[in-house]
Amino acid sequence: MDYQHIITIEPGKRSGKPCIRGMRITVYDILEYLAGGMTEAEILEDFSELTSEDIKACLAFAADREKKLFVASL
Repeated sequence: MDYQHIITIEPGKRSGKPCIRGMRITVYDILEYLAGGMTEAEILEDFSELTSEDIKACLAFAADREKKLFVASL
């Protein structure tokens, strides 16, 4: 998935953490909700401004970042 049009990084917003579409909701927030047991449907219910594509973009971003960390350690 191409998440580059969904995940944004702005130095003055949330201390430069990756956010969703310029909002103040970070990738970390979404990953933390999922890790805590929330379903995608529950997240979308709590945050009506989010879409299923936003959540998938967070997962793709995290997977890509993990892949880059692994390659860098080689």
